[in-house]
Amino acid sequence: MVEFLNLKRVNEPHEVALREAVDRVLASGWYVLGAETEAFEHEFAAYCGAAHCIGVANGLDALHLILRAMDIGPGDEVIVPGNTFIATWLAVSYAGATPVPVEPEAHSYNLDPARIEAAITPRTKAIMPVHLYGQPADMDPINALAKHYKLKVIEDAAQAHGARYCGRRAGSLGDAAGFSFYPGKNLGALGDGGAVTTNDGELAQRLRKLRNYGAAVRYQHEVVGVNSRLDEIQAAMLRVKLPHLDADNALRRQRAAEYHEALHGCGLILPTTAEDTEHAWHLYVVRHPRRDALAQALKERGIATLSHYPLGNHQQGAYRGGHWPKLHITEQLCAEVLSLPMSPRMTSQDVAEVAQAVRACVG
Repeated sequence: MVEFLNLKRVNEPHEVALREAVDRVLASGWYVLGAETEAFEHEFAAYCGAAHCIGVANGLDALHLILRAMDIGPGDEVIVPGNTFIATWLAVSYAGATPVPVEPEAHSYNLDPARIEAAITPRTKAIMPVHLYGQPADMDPINALAKHYKLKVIEDAAQAHGARYCGRRAGSLGDAAGFSFYPGKNLGALGDGGAVTTNDGELAQRLRKLRNYGAAVRYQHEVVGVNSRLDEIQAAMLRVKLPHLDADNALRRQRAAEYHEALHGCGLILPTTAEDTEHAWHLYVVRHPRRDALAQALKERGIATLSHYPLGNHQQGAYRGGHWPKLHITEQLCAEVLSLPMSPRMTSQDVAEVAQAVRACVG
């Protein structure tokens, strides 16, 4: 039996340090916007190669507040991928703007730069590429297009902690980036958490106000803000785990390479990695035309899988009835993608067991 993801196993190597971090916060008597959050913000900004990091409550808030800080709202449009977790679209909707979906590249599953220009209108204010499954989107042509049309570029980096594009880390590839620290992420907290990274000092200042009721100084509320703050305990957890992120990602890459070798030629479409890109392998996603039948057959053999994501957002009840373009590639990918177990705590034996089961089921 191979679990999809065992968070207890993921956190076990850090258990002593995590307990010490909690004790440190308890002893401080300061639980919101204190020394731990400030220290993590400095450390994560440096890790990403960004000038600023602003801790927030979750990844959805990170994207939403970026849009708010950029004055993107009602009447504006934001280009998003058709195939992504719904939080990408919800962030745009929360800001009052309209998500405009564009098809992905069939080989990378990321937003297709060649299809973006046709979706730009006078109302377009930003492009929000998602580094899906841990692989950075093709950012150079996206940034060039944004510069030409004077658009903002907002990275949805919720699945790409530590990933690199042309030597630069996710989080430093656009005007701002939103991260999630949901427990299952490559850098996961022990609860919800998120952050924004940016090189724009003025944007960072606005974000710090927006996350804290619109105030930089207590009881002086300059803008209509929200309560979205990374709490001290989660910041302390993340500080424990951040120094191990690169080593964990290296283990993920090793397991991905083992999957590649073991599954080559078995009848699945395997994931690819673009040149000059360092994939973070948050997920190892294969494709099969009879995905649901394969998932059931693997379950019967003790192999847990998930589908990220089985419906395009335009097919979700929340967005049904919208005037969406035809999204054939999105719908095909959503019908075929299957995520196999992936974790830095997986062993080579685990990968071999999964691969053996896959070959038996596909054959």
